[in-house]
Amino acid sequence: MEISRVGIVGAGTMGSGIAQVCAASGIDVTLIDVSDEVLDRARKTMEKSLARLVKKEAITEQQSTEALRRVSTATSLSAVKETQFVIEAVIEDRDLKRKIFAELDGLAGKEVILATNTSSISITDIAAATGRADKVIGMHFMNPVPVMKLVEIIRGLATSDVTYQAVEALATRVGKTPVEVQDYPGFVSNRVLMPMINEAIYCLMEGVADREAIDTVMKLGMNHPMGPLALADLIGLDVCLHIMEVLYSGYSDSKYRPCPLLRKMVAAGRLGRKTASGFYDYSA
Repeated sequence: MEISRVGIVGAGTMGSGIAQVCAASGIDVTLIDVSDEVLDRARKTMEKSLARLVKKEAITEQQSTEALRRVSTATSLSAVKETQFVIEAVIEDRDLKRKIFAELDGLAGKEVILATNTSSISITDIAAATGRADKVIGMHFMNPVPVMKLVEIIRGLATSDVTYQAVEALATRVGKTPVEVQDYPGFVSNRVLMPMINEAIYCLMEGVADREAIDTVMKLGMNHPMGPLALADLIGLDVCLHIMEVLYSGYSDSKYRPCPLLRKMVAAGRLGRKTASGFYDYSA
C-alpha cells in the first residue's frame, strides 16, 4: 500500500525538515507537538526553507504552496490514528522516546510502522516499549533535512524485512539515499563523526591549535565542507555530549570518553548556534 499520510511527532528542526520533504514529495503530513507555538514556529521554518528553494529555482512557487497545504498540525498524539506511517523526531532522550512509543503503540493502527529519527539510541530498546517490535525501525535523517541526501535506516533486533523494505521505499520516495545499518551505539554516522569532533575538542583544550586552525586543517586538508568545531556548534554541543555518552556507555571503551572541555561548555550553557555561543560566537 502506498503511504499517503505520515504522522511526525516532534516539530523541532528535524521534525519540520522531515515534514517538509515528505510534503514536497506529495505525501500529506500531520505534524504533532505539545503546543501551537512550537507548531507555528515549525511552519514558519518550512515557509522560509521552501522560499529559499523557490529563489534558487529548485522548485516553483506553486510547488511550495502545495507542499505547505499538505501539512496539518495537532497537539495530541491521538492524531496518529489517521496516519499510515509514523516518524518520531523528539529530543534525544531514551525515556521520553520509550514513553512516546508506548503511547503510539496503543494509538496507531496495528499495521502502522513506527520509525524513530534517533541519532544514537538503541532501536531494539525503543521497540521493547511496544508490542510491535517487528514494525519499529530507525530512520535517521541528516541535518538540514531538506538538503542532506542520506538516511540511515537502522534495523532493531526484531525489525522485519517487510518493515525495512517499506521504509527504504519511503526514503527513496522523498528524495533520499537510504543506507542499511545495524543497531549498535551511534550506528555508522555518529560512531565515526562524533569521535572526530571529540578529538578536535581535545586538540583545542590541550592547546594544539586554536579553533580556526583546527577547522581549517580539516576543511583544506581533508576537504570537509565545515570544520569539526563549527559543525559541533551547528549540531549542538549538548547533542554531541549525549551521543558521546551513549558511545562511551555502549562500548565501555575509553576512546569514546567525552572531552572535559565539551562537558564544561555544556554545563555553561554554551551549546552552539542555538544559544548564539559555542566554540564560535553567533550573537552578531
